[in-house]
Amino acid sequence: MKHLCIDWSVEAVGQIRLNQSKDNCAIHLKMNVIWLLSLLFLCFGVLSNGSQKNLSSRPAVVNVGAVFTFESTIGRVAKIAIEEAVKDVNSDAGVLTGTKFVLTMRNSNCSGFIGMIGALQFMETETIAIIGPQSSVVAHMISHVANELQVPLLSFAATDPTLSSLQFPFFVRTTQSDLYQMKAIAELVDYYGWRSVIAIFIDDDYGRNGVSALDDALAEKRLKISHKEGIPPGASASQVDIMDILVKVSVLESRIIVLHVNPDIGFKVFSVARYLGMMQNGYVWIATDWLSSVLDTSSPLASDTMDSMQGVLVLRRHTPDSDRKRAFLSRWKKLTGGSLGLNSYGLYAYDTVWLLAHALDAFFNQGGTISFSNDSKLLSIGRGSLHLEEMNVFDGGMLLLNNILKSNFVGLTGPFKFTSDRSLYAPAFDIINVIGTGYRQIGYWSNYSGLSTETPEALYGKPPNRSSVNQRLYGVVWPGETLSKPRGWVFPNNGKLLKIGVPNRVSYREFVSRVRGTDMFKGFCIDVFTAAVTLLPYAVPFQYVSVGDGHKNPNYSKLVHMVAEGELDAVVGDIAIVTSRTRIVDFTQPYASSGLVVVAPFRKLNSGAWAFLRPFSPLMWGVTACFFIVIGIVVWILEHRINDEFRGPPKHQIITILWFSFSTMFFAHRESTVSALGRLVLIIWLFVVLIINSSYTASLTSILTVQQLSSPIKGVESLINSNDPIGYQVGSFAEHYLSEELNISESRLVALGSPEEYAKALQNGPGKGGVAAVVDERPYVELFLSTQCKFRIVGQEFTKSGWGFVFPRDSPLAVDMSTAILALSENGDLQRIHDKWLATSACSSESTEIESDRLHLKSFWGLFLICGLACFVALVIYFFQILRKFRNAAAVGANSTGTGSSRSGHLQTLFSLMDDRSGHTKTGHKKRRIERSLSENDKEDELKSNPKKKPIRNSLEITTSTSE
Repeated sequence: MKHLCIDWSVEAVGQIRLNQSKDNCAIHLKMNVIWLLSLLFLCFGVLSNGSQKNLSSRPAVVNVGAVFTFESTIGRVAKIAIEEAVKDVNSDAGVLTGTKFVLTMRNSNCSGFIGMIGALQFMETETIAIIGPQSSVVAHMISHVANELQVPLLSFAATDPTLSSLQFPFFVRTTQSDLYQMKAIAELVDYYGWRSVIAIFIDDDYGRNGVSALDDALAEKRLKISHKEGIPPGASASQVDIMDILVKVSVLESRIIVLHVNPDIGFKVFSVARYLGMMQNGYVWIATDWLSSVLDTSSPLASDTMDSMQGVLVLRRHTPDSDRKRAFLSRWKKLTGGSLGLNSYGLYAYDTVWLLAHALDAFFNQGGTISFSNDSKLLSIGRGSLHLEEMNVFDGGMLLLNNILKSNFVGLTGPFKFTSDRSLYAPAFDIINVIGTGYRQIGYWSNYSGLSTETPEALYGKPPNRSSVNQRLYGVVWPGETLSKPRGWVFPNNGKLLKIGVPNRVSYREFVSRVRGTDMFKGFCIDVFTAAVTLLPYAVPFQYVSVGDGHKNPNYSKLVHMVAEGELDAVVGDIAIVTSRTRIVDFTQPYASSGLVVVAPFRKLNSGAWAFLRPFSPLMWGVTACFFIVIGIVVWILEHRINDEFRGPPKHQIITILWFSFSTMFFAHRESTVSALGRLVLIIWLFVVLIINSSYTASLTSILTVQQLSSPIKGVESLINSNDPIGYQVGSFAEHYLSEELNISESRLVALGSPEEYAKALQNGPGKGGVAAVVDERPYVELFLSTQCKFRIVGQEFTKSGWGFVFPRDSPLAVDMSTAILALSENGDLQRIHDKWLATSACSSESTEIESDRLHLKSFWGLFLICGLACFVALVIYFFQILRKFRNAAAVGANSTGTGSSRSGHLQTLFSLMDDRSGHTKTGHKKRRIERSLSENDKEDELKSNPKKKPIRNSLEITTSTSE
């Protein structure tokens, strides 16, 4: 029509121009202009009406298909829910105005092939979307068709996590993925402290991929699936097949069983498990939401069926409570007469219809039209009996898909919207416990806050808190009608013994050693292990496996790797707990403290002749001597002018200063101080002397009475900074630590295999082919030093660790053995075992006080020498003075007599000189005593009353003046 209007206008314009050129008639011009305007108006009117009609027109009917199994537990509920949802959509004037929602259902009978055929049939009837299927197996097949023909596939029950939007962009899951259900199970297992589970699953896409998601979720929490058993799908799984599987499971270690199957197989499993006694105390059964769907739909079940499920934990998809949900439940009861319950999948099916209705409404509002086009790929195949050319691509499929993913409304299941990864918002599950004829809810799990007894809706308004303290559930009645949490594992009842590796040590056999001629072992480590095993609440069948050739100690790191690789079930021995080992195995609680220390030879420092000088350093001696002299000079300055005891000839005053200062060391000074300043200086100095004397006495006492030990090695730092060889025990982790952690060259490391080699290498030293020190763990060193008292530990322990028993990663036995070791420590048995095997002598510990020797002359002969020399020098000077006086006296006597004296006279003169006293000293002291005892007035009274004493006073004064 548009092209027709344009052609007419061009012709009219040409006619006008022709008329103007021929006859230039005004009438014809006006008529043609009027005619042209009329045609243009008519043309634009038709165009505008047609455009308005396309914007506002909607199809009278939209065709939607549904594929699921009508007779299944989910299908029976979903069929009614979908039908009711279609009625509600068509009766709601606010959605799809003027368009009827027509839905056609096809029964897939849980067959992927039939489901595929049903989907293909829908594609021939211009179906714009398909609801379903409920089976993940069918969904995988139909999704390929939906992708090719761009028809959105909305599944309310296909929970396989591998149905990814990347592979199947037109697949839309309108329920929660099993990825979240498996996360909930993993957190449940972790909450109760179990380490591994057994997975029994239906061997199809639904079962295999669900268990794979469970494996990943458990691995995130360092848990694992210890064993998997698949059951063939369909009717091919017989009671005998299930019994064979459960018998195999019953002899395994784990007692936590996760059942991920369909209802038909699930009830068979429970029945057989009850028959085999696997629903008794000690077992834990966790069923996925297949069981909750049955309980919600067909409750109450038969008594035999319920009896076979007592204590089972079940997950159910959480749907928040609301007025709309309660109203629909009331309506449901009227529809079904109470014969059929409503499960969560029915609610999701209902909301799926509304989701599609809202998306179609937005699709039409955006100008979308329902049109189909041929698929070039199908046309290239050619015509045939399949009539593939009848299937067309939905042109508006992508626009409809985008509107589906952008939908946001509140349905029966709560807020209904998709996240960026096309999962439903706020995944959550109810956790229920089967009890009696029904079940009890024990809590919730949500991806937002984990396990809780509060509803997820109540927690969404709070900050997320996944800490272990906030994870809680109500009590559970476990299989066997017990309230006590099952341990979750037992020793495998398969007749196999645990292979416990034991190092066949050559040295330090007190820790562990093989009894010659037998397969038995003894020692400290063996006794601790045996005592811990006896405390376990169950029997542990095991056998010792000797590791090592008996000629040298085995490499302990290789022992640990044997456990990690599955060659051994555990290792018992003196195994140090170090970081590199904890990455591949689990250790028990340490039963002995350990750590690397340095052992080196030492020598005793004898006190020696000059030991009395050692309490003070040379600088201390010098400063002390200087202060004695300075204090003497200061006191002399302060006392000289007013104190006669500090006066006299220069020589006398110098001697007084020296005598006064050094006599204060023994508080033996006789000179009194008169001035206040002198007394102040003296009292402070006496206090200092007291401290110095006390310190000197204490230090000298320690030097003389306690043996002093010395070693050129002061600790590990000395070894690092030197180039001397270092010894280590064969098989110990000390080699790796020294070379890798301390960066000591391996050429300096010397392997030593026994305590005797330790002693020989240390005694020889680096100069004779030995070592400067040995680095080893403290328990070995203490045992070594108990018999080798010529060596000692130097420096501090530079690593902190302990010894523990080795088990594979996540072994539950390691946890129970740790508890048993703590019990041994608390009741004192661990210490008694230690004392039995590792009793040490007094010289084994560096903290033990070393026995002191008696004092010998060699410690004091220096003092005696100094004293003897002082005496000798004093006598020499004295006799020199006497001889000088004797010569003077002999010369005076010869001059007076004029003749020589006899020898006896000379001797008499000599002895008289030696026996004579110095008169000035005596007189001087006497005068000072008189002056101190008598005042000036008393002296005058005494002279008046006793005139005979006047010559004596005069004599004293003359003598004093002479001496001065």
